[in-house]
Amino acid sequence: MDIGHRGHLKRTPAPYHHWCGAFRAFSYLLPLAILVTGTPALGAIDHEARSGQYLTVCGDPNNLPFSNQQLEGFENKIAELIAAGLDRPLHYRWWPQTVGFVRNTLQTRLCDLIMGINTVNDLVQNTNPYYRSVYTLVYRRDAGLNLHSLKDPAAKGLRIGVVAGTPPVSLLTRYDLLGQTRSYERAVDTRLYAPARDAVEDVARGLLDLAVIWGPIAGDAARKQPVPLTLVPLPAEEDGIPLAFSISLGIRPRETAWKHELNALLERLAPQILTILQSYAVPLLDMNDQLIFDADGYRIDQFIASVPATAPGATTVNTGKVEALREQGHVTLIDVMPAPPKPAGLGPTDLWLPPPRLNIPGSVWLPNIGYGRLSDELTAYLQRHLERLTGGDHGHRLIVYCRADCWMSWNAAKRLAAAGYTAVYWYPDGVTGWEAAGLPLAVSRPVPPD
Repeated sequence: MDIGHRGHLKRTPAPYHHWCGAFRAFSYLLPLAILVTGTPALGAIDHEARSGQYLTVCGDPNNLPFSNQQLEGFENKIAELIAAGLDRPLHYRWWPQTVGFVRNTLQTRLCDLIMGINTVNDLVQNTNPYYRSVYTLVYRRDAGLNLHSLKDPAAKGLRIGVVAGTPPVSLLTRYDLLGQTRSYERAVDTRLYAPARDAVEDVARGLLDLAVIWGPIAGDAARKQPVPLTLVPLPAEEDGIPLAFSISLGIRPRETAWKHELNALLERLAPQILTILQSYAVPLLDMNDQLIFDADGYRIDQFIASVPATAPGATTVNTGKVEALREQGHVTLIDVMPAPPKPAGLGPTDLWLPPPRLNIPGSVWLPNIGYGRLSDELTAYLQRHLERLTGGDHGHRLIVYCRADCWMSWNAAKRLAAAGYTAVYWYPDGVTGWEAAGLPLAVSRPVPPD
């Protein structure tokens, strides 16, 4: 679908209903019950999941990046995790995301759950959310733009694309930008049309200057374009208009035991789910509405949290493998634990040495290089010491760690691999795992700048 075929100019924001896999309805604009009629049979809602032998999911057969019949969407991947966690085979019931989806699938007991339901949906019982995302600006990297809000005066005069009836339409109306906006239809047959993806493609083709799209669609569509695009997640709320939403699984009302089972499973699978969402470039927010990862995929918030099983470009190792690598020699262990900041009140000439810490014997402590965003000075510090430690050999073996559940070591491992080092090992258990194994620790001080 291109602009000329399906798009039209829309000057009055329509009641909100965005037919995408992760974003079904928002009751503050228009309850989905108005759009999808029917209620569950009273005799049915007391029952739990359809079968304890398999998991049946109702999904859209052609609605990427969320789901499709070839199981290529991120909701397909998450559903596979859930089925494996329940130790059940995964079955699908396919139905397009059109009017009547909930009524014709979950409410008729065709399936056990629906993936990607907004937590304010009142036709289903929601599990705990498993991700939170936000509407996102998309523009060409070569456009010379530096937008972070639709309120920016630079938005005046730009050709803007938006899906009709979505929350950003209210902002475009408020900022008097509708006259320059191209509207893409929202309620379409997903077997034929993908309006939000079309808007991103039109930015890449130069037919639009800017698109304002639900983050999961924007992230996945942008990475598939032939020209580099910039993605800027909007604030979670702007001028009283919510732009960030939490996404959960949808099940039938009063299936209490089923809900508790799924909630416990979602909590256990959180690191793996996060990895899947990252791989599809989904902009992710924490519950404080702070971005969890930057545009390059580095974690920038909540560094002490459950980590995934792998780090991009690195080999994950356990304590036994670290011992073996140390015995083989020609390996450098890098501790990336941050150093405590200089106490307030000390002047520039006052002597202050960061306190030592215990780490794996023979390690080099390069503090703070695991933060998501590095200053130019810290980047130069890292490059200098890597050159010194490896002698310029990018095949030199490097083991990166801090403590257990530490995203800083994950960031650092990813950063070293991105810098061209080909033998990066990530030790996620870090000092915690080393000490738990009864292995000795050594006193270490951070490597000073120069």
